[in-house]
Amino acid sequence: MPLTFRKSFRILPGVRLNINKRSWSITTGGGKNGPRHTRSSTGRRTTSMDLPGPFGWRRTHTAKRH
Repeated sequence: MPLTFRKSFRILPGVRLNINKRSWSITTGGGKNGPRHTRSSTGRRTTSMDLPGPFGWRRTHTAKRH
């Protein structure tokens, strides 16, 4: 089984810095019933929201890097 590295730090209320072996990302939002917005160093942008029950919602946009 391969080893993985992932660490998440809370910088400010509502802002998290996520670090893994290949990249880092910043997540904002995610309060009560609110969406979370994530931007990754690889150019990926994700908006996600938790819904009650077995439902979940996630939308991902990958931007082109210049």
